[in-house]
Formats: sequence, structure tokens, C-alpha cells
Amino acid sequence: MPHHCYLNGVVSPVETTNIHITDLGLLRGYGLFDYFRTYNGRPFQWDWYWERFERSSKLMRLPNPILKEDAYKAVLSLIEQCGLTDCGIRFVLTGGYSEDSVKMSKPNLLIISEDIHPVKQKEYETGIKVISHEYVRDYPDLKSTDYKHLMILQADIKDAGATDVLFHKRGYISELSRSNVFLVKNNVLITPNRKILRGITRKVVLELAKDHFKIEERNVELKELLEADEAFTTSSTKKVLPITQIDNKIIADGKVGKTTKFLLDLINEKVKNW
Repeated sequence: MPHHCYLNGVVSPVETTNIHITDLGLLRGYGLFDYFRTYNGRPFQWDWYWERFERSSKLMRLPNPILKEDAYKAVLSLIEQCGLTDCGIRFVLTGGYSEDSVKMSKPNLLIISEDIHPVKQKEYETGIKVISHEYVRDYPDLKSTDYKHLMILQADIKDAGATDVLFHKRGYISELSRSNVFLVKNNVLITPNRKILRGITRKVVLELAKDHFKIEERNVELKELLEADEAFTTSSTKKVLPITQIDNKIIADGKVGKTTKFLLDLINEKVKNW
């Protein structure tokens, strides 16, 4: 069955859903989004994702036109219509149509069901390579639709045989382009707490890890990451994905570490019966 899109209260197949060219998301990049997935047909951590979506809309001063209860009903309807065991759900909120390409009148809200594009199993077994790039996102606390740095760097990532890009600034790391980053040193779990989007999977991992490890949320130097015992990244689709190389630097022995494997097992167990 085809995926569907909710646009301002009207649901139609994705292929026939249209946005006018005067939308400020297109003309000015004025928009935000959020993304989550289902497990066993049920939205994962819905309350946390909704809270983040509302926070992003307030930070960007984009009025959220839908109540939480109505949004949840729309999500369940889209899940049912797509006919898949599990799917992704994307919220997009834009500045709406503008007569002068600047003033906002009424935002446009899209809720879209999507296929999930999972990580290849091999990458959990071997880890991934990322390149580093000096950059910090504007307004990192919210999920803006502005991903131009990732798009510009796509060719560099591919040429390096890498999977993603790690952002850092003045010697301190922040995050990957679409996910958070952790390192392990002397059995301590360390993750940046500034200039980042506080990911929901990051939050889940911290909750799962607190009874097993000492945790430090703080400024993290790039040098610390390069000298770590283990490194991994977290997101809705990646869960806990090992990083074994940054640029030309192999992390530790280049193998997936036991802490990374342990945390991946914990989150897999959590979602199994979600």
C-alpha cells in the first residue's frame, strides 16, 4: 500500500500531496521537522518526540496548529494505511504560504509515513567510518530543516568511503549530521551536552546505561574521541551504531567494543516487546 501524508487536516497519497511554491520552507528555509519510527506497529517514545516537536516549534516561533491528541490519531491512521509492520513517521512544520516571501500567515503541517531505511547488519559488526568537519549547527536545540552542510559534504563523505560526518568546533565535538555521539574511556560513558540536539535515542541509551556505567555529560574534546576505547552514535534508525574510524584515525583496535555491543543489546531488548 502507498504511503500517505496528512497536510493541514487532509490525508492523501504522498505522490499526490502538493505544497505551493510560495511556502516559506522552500523560499526561506523556514521550517522544522521531527522523525520517529514504530516498533510492532506502535510509535516509539511518542511522548518524548511530541515534547521535542513542540519545543522546536516554540524556539522557531512557528505556531503548532495541531493538538497532541489529534496528532496521535493522525499518526495511527497513517500507520494503519501504509500496511507495513513498521514504518517511519515524519512531521514537517513550515512557515506556510507568503505573499511577499517574508511574512508568515499560517504554517503548513505535514505528517508523512515512510519506509524505514535500516542500518546494514554488517555495519553493526564492523563499525562505520566518519569524516570530521569544523562546524556547529545554528540553533542546535531544534530540528530545523536546514541540512545544507550535510548536503554540501555528501561528495566528500562518499569519496572518503565514510558513512557520515562528525561536527566539531574549536577542538570540541558536538554531534554527527543526524545523530548523537558517545565515547567510552576506562569504562566511563561520555557524551557531549552542548551545541547538540538532545536525541530521543540518546535519552533512551542514557536511561538504559545509568545502572551499569558511570556517565559524564559534558564538553568533549575531539582529541578525547580519537583516543577513546570505543565510540558509537545513536539515532532512531541507527539505535547504537559503532564508530571505528574517524578520518584516517582508527579508534582503539578498530573493532566493535563490548560496551557498544552491550548497549545495542539493551536497546534491542527494549524495543522487542514495545
